[in-house]
Amino acid sequence: MGKIAEELKKRCGKEISLCDNRELYYGLLALVQEEAGKREISDGKKKVYYISAEFLIGKLLSNNLINLGWYDEVRDVLAANGKDICQVEEAEPEPSLGNGGLGRLAACFLDSMAGLGLNGAGIGLNYHMGLFKQEFEDCLQKEMPNPWIEDKSWLIRREVSYPVRFGKLTVHSRLYDIAVTGYQNRTDWLHLFDVESVDEGIVEEGISFDKEEIGKNLTLFLYPDDSDEAGRKLRIYQQYFMVSNGAQLILDECVRKGCDLHDLPDYAVIQINDTHPSMVIPELIRLLVERGIDFDEAVEIVKRTCAYTNHTILAEALEKWPAAYLKEVVPQLVPIIEILDDRIRRKYEKPSVAIIDRQDVVHMAHMDIHYGFSVNGVAYLHTEILKNTELKEFYDLYPEKFNNKTNGITFRRWLLHCNHPLADFITGKIGSGYKKNVAELEKLGTFDDEASLKELLAIKHQNKLALKHYLMETQGIEVDENSIFDIQVKRLHEYKRQQMNALYVIHKYLEIKRGKVLSTPITVIFGAKAARAYVIAKDIIHLILCLEKLVNSDPKVSPYLKVVMVENYNVTKAEKLIPACDISEQISLASKEASGTGNMKFMLNGAVTLGTMDGANVEIADLVGKENIYIFGESSETVIEHYAKADYVSRDYYEKNEDIKEAVDFIVGKELMELGTEENLRRLHDELLKKDWFMTLLDYESYAQAREQAYKDYEDRMEWAKKMLVNISKAGFFSSDRTIEEYNRDIWKLGKDEQDSKAE
Repeated sequence: MGKIAEELKKRCGKEISLCDNRELYYGLLALVQEEAGKREISDGKKKVYYISAEFLIGKLLSNNLINLGWYDEVRDVLAANGKDICQVEEAEPEPSLGNGGLGRLAACFLDSMAGLGLNGAGIGLNYHMGLFKQEFEDCLQKEMPNPWIEDKSWLIRREVSYPVRFGKLTVHSRLYDIAVTGYQNRTDWLHLFDVESVDEGIVEEGISFDKEEIGKNLTLFLYPDDSDEAGRKLRIYQQYFMVSNGAQLILDECVRKGCDLHDLPDYAVIQINDTHPSMVIPELIRLLVERGIDFDEAVEIVKRTCAYTNHTILAEALEKWPAAYLKEVVPQLVPIIEILDDRIRRKYEKPSVAIIDRQDVVHMAHMDIHYGFSVNGVAYLHTEILKNTELKEFYDLYPEKFNNKTNGITFRRWLLHCNHPLADFITGKIGSGYKKNVAELEKLGTFDDEASLKELLAIKHQNKLALKHYLMETQGIEVDENSIFDIQVKRLHEYKRQQMNALYVIHKYLEIKRGKVLSTPITVIFGAKAARAYVIAKDIIHLILCLEKLVNSDPKVSPYLKVVMVENYNVTKAEKLIPACDISEQISLASKEASGTGNMKFMLNGAVTLGTMDGANVEIADLVGKENIYIFGESSETVIEHYAKADYVSRDYYEKNEDIKEAVDFIVGKELMELGTEENLRRLHDELLKKDWFMTLLDYESYAQAREQAYKDYEDRMEWAKKMLVNISKAGFFSSDRTIEEYNRDIWKLGKDEQDSKAE
């Protein structure tokens, strides 16, 4: 019996064969935590602190086993005792610490930092209930608490606590750490702060709770409902709690290493992930002054310590808070923000670059840009839009601050963990070097012989079969593994245009009803959560669920077309959906998606992209060539021009295109009205005709043509397999290792000693 087997038996207190899956999970959790602790490296003068409102880390067991080099041995030990590692994984709850791409990116980045041996840490909040658990009832989204913390979990309680003051209220935090194991390298940490007085018992029906009980609710939910004033203020409470704890921790760590605070930039770099952590700037100034640093010097220190990542041009992510809210919640910061604003006003005449505008609203992104040393976008197109339109006035002031860092994904989770057959295929063709240096993936492109392509198609079929069984087991939906799996899974937002996909589904349903059958059936799969207060997004979910019910129950249509809405889409479900995908829907309105990282995960797993020239689709198209991607829609320049001129009228497209008219009107037609709720369907119908802010109808015709072409091309299986191969072989550029190397080279500049650190 090997060492791991012996240790696991010891942890479980009995023979492995006699343990249930939960006992084995807890035993392996303890083993992994112990080993991860041994690989912590505390040396390295300078450290990067990545502050983010969310970290969508997913289940951790298998990912950690891969990074520690234990996966194969553990799998074999379990198998020898009649146990299946996949079933053991099912016993693990998924941490409810994130929601969308922002949080998943942060998780990939931490993985890469540790894998590259960089001295880094994440800082966030320990949400007890997450965003919410999504349930479907009467074709509507229902939000329920999503608890995940058990007595035994990945959280390690630390003896670190800080007071955090809000006006008249002071709360006390507690630090919990989750180990971030680097692939064949060191362990870093994700620092999560909780409030000691949190009370899960205040949650009432669904996810309702008293938003004014700050001491009890502060770390209950990610992005609490901000449709009222109390909810918006709670967001500020959460954000300040995160950055105040983070800033206190950073200063304490740096002082312990010999920092005298005057030289803080030599010890720390703080990466502000979108505007949620922006208050770290005035808070850090406040703390430095409190510790004896002159105000002017404190400002200069912070300017050399903080860097800002912009993830979107959408207004809701470029946060603005009424100064009155800040005066109530964080009165100690307001005088500092006012001084920072005054200095900008004295220096620059344009009111549009001020931090506090004429309506007494504080613009967090403006503060980040003025008082940080770096501003980066997350894809080439996104960065160019920031420089040339959205943040042009700031770019004109600080061209030296602006830079691009195209996002990436960790291949360890999104290939080695979630698609073992494909990983084995690649290793068999080009060796295992790509696991560490993904640029080697390029070598795979030479294996375009018939036997290799057939093998690739067989792997895809195997993954589709696995998804078929999973969907039947979890949702009772039967799908055809021989159909085209056309998948759009991402956060539900109008700019991502799930509604355009739904309109095409309606069109295809009507065509089949009229007798135009398909040579290859289609399975259209959606997965998405809509924010609780986002009414139209929830209406789109309602439409999709109504279509699912209508289409799948129609004996004439369902052999050729199926619709699936995956309930409670999360990382665990993504790991099953992405390997099985044939066509990846990345159909956001050009100029609106900063990068997208789902497109990268699908590409890596052999899906072919159907998308606009938006976000990282631009770079994907450049890498794979236009023949291996399906591009449609208006350019970002055209879209930006439409917004500037305010000349887009959706009804014009509705009136001149019969397919569009028919599909849009079907939303309020007899068939769907019998299945759905009139209020929801009519409101969505009106939205498309009277507003359509994200120009669904502008691109519909082009979208439908590109989609039809993709379906037609799928018929030639060998040619399609070649497209798959090209996409996989070109995916190496989108490794988060590459992204993090660029962050370190251009922004963080951690010393070479940190980069070369290896676990003993």
